[in-house]
Amino acid sequence: MPPPAGAADGPLVLACALGIERRALRGGLPGDTGGEVAVLRTGMGPAAARRRVADRLRTDEFRRSPVLATGFCAGLETGMRPGDVIVATTAEVDDERIACESAAVLAEAIGLLGLTVHRGTLAGSDHVVRPHERAQLRAKGAAAVDMESAATLSESLRTGPRPVAAVRVVVDAPGHELLRIGTLRGGLRAYRVLSTVLPAFFEWHRTLLPRR
Repeated sequence: MPPPAGAADGPLVLACALGIERRALRGGLPGDTGGEVAVLRTGMGPAAARRRVADRLRTDEFRRSPVLATGFCAGLETGMRPGDVIVATTAEVDDERIACESAAVLAEAIGLLGLTVHRGTLAGSDHVVRPHERAQLRAKGAAAVDMESAATLSESLRTGPRPVAAVRVVVDAPGHELLRIGTLRGGLRAYRVLSTVLPAFFEWHRTLLPRR
């Protein structure tokens, strides 16, 4: 499969919002990444994500880096379960739509890990969405929602052309809401999946690097 358009030459930036997401990602990293991967904790919400991403990507080291927004999300489709993986084909925030051109590459690599993968639109929100808001987002065609991914990708592209992608692990889904019994089990499942999905991220990164 040919590499996605806009090949990059720089460390892979994995952007997440929460400390627990960063711990899961770092726990899945090999002992020596050779400076090829940087895990950036942005903090919660789209405004924080934009600030941290802009600060990091404007440095010389990361000026041409690909960016992958990751962490946990709320799944919107019936039948989704904690630990399912969402690969964004499009990320939406306000009236902006960001196409994730390499969704197929990522979905294939994640599927080879034996994980359940969904592809679709990842909606952005500036707050934790309520049940009625989730129904509205689903009616508009969104497969999942989180607060940082779309803002992260939008700001990444503002700093210059680069490959971007978003992969989220479902921690909350219809019938498996966070306040229900079983939340702890679902959260642990999502945490384990996030820590094991990194080989697919590395494979995506390899497809972007120039052939030497």
